[in-house]
Amino acid sequence: MADSEQMPAVKEFLLNFFMPEKCYDEFFLHFNFAHVPCLKIVLSKSMGLWIMMGTVFAQLPQIWKVLKAGSAQGLSLASALLGLYAISGYVAYCIAQGFPVGAWGESLFILTQVMLLNFLILHCNGQTIRGLLFLVLYCAIMYVLTSPLVPRKAVSVVQESGVLAVIASRLIQAGSNSLSKHTGQLSAVSAVLVFMGSLAHLCVSLQETGQSLSTLTQGLACLCSGVLVAQMFHYRNAPLPSKEKAE
Repeated sequence: MADSEQMPAVKEFLLNFFMPEKCYDEFFLHFNFAHVPCLKIVLSKSMGLWIMMGTVFAQLPQIWKVLKAGSAQGLSLASALLGLYAISGYVAYCIAQGFPVGAWGESLFILTQVMLLNFLILHCNGQTIRGLLFLVLYCAIMYVLTSPLVPRKAVSVVQESGVLAVIASRLIQAGSNSLSKHTGQLSAVSAVLVFMGSLAHLCVSLQETGQSLSTLTQGLACLCSGVLVAQMFHYRNAPLPSKEKAE
């Protein structure tokens, strides 16, 4: 009885997140696990979930670590600002195009996390007033960017340059880690989640566009994320410099 009740729940889960019913029948009724069109559908949906997990929640461990330590040592403000630029351009583009919130709502959640992280970096460095002014200025810029005052063409340029900003952001953070010989308060969990998201983006780009410029940029972003993960392991036992030395 319990098994019979669990099966519909398992089927409903698979149908909601991984495959249409025709693929469920192919796999679990006809046992045709080599059905290529269905395998592609499952792979695509799995990548979508992977991307969501690797991006939507990526900054939460980082924010928690900074709050817990009361320090943002090792975090590059320039890197964080470029990350905010990238996600802001995408959100502004979606708003300007009038896309339904359901299609990009998770990006608003990511934007909030990255914006908060930028504020925390300033706050933990003794620049709370500057951090508050930054939040006000940022909200004003986003308001103008999503208003009719800014041509859609300009918003599109900002959105398209987002992936380059992501690459630059990760290179700057990696360079900062190399110069200081430690990763400070960088979160290993966040670094791994970001890398997973980048890897999933690369897989989707390869599947949809093949060897294109988009795939190349996604590959570079993934490589830079991998460098940060490698640094987390390489510098895991490196001592943090004292506050006096840091100053």
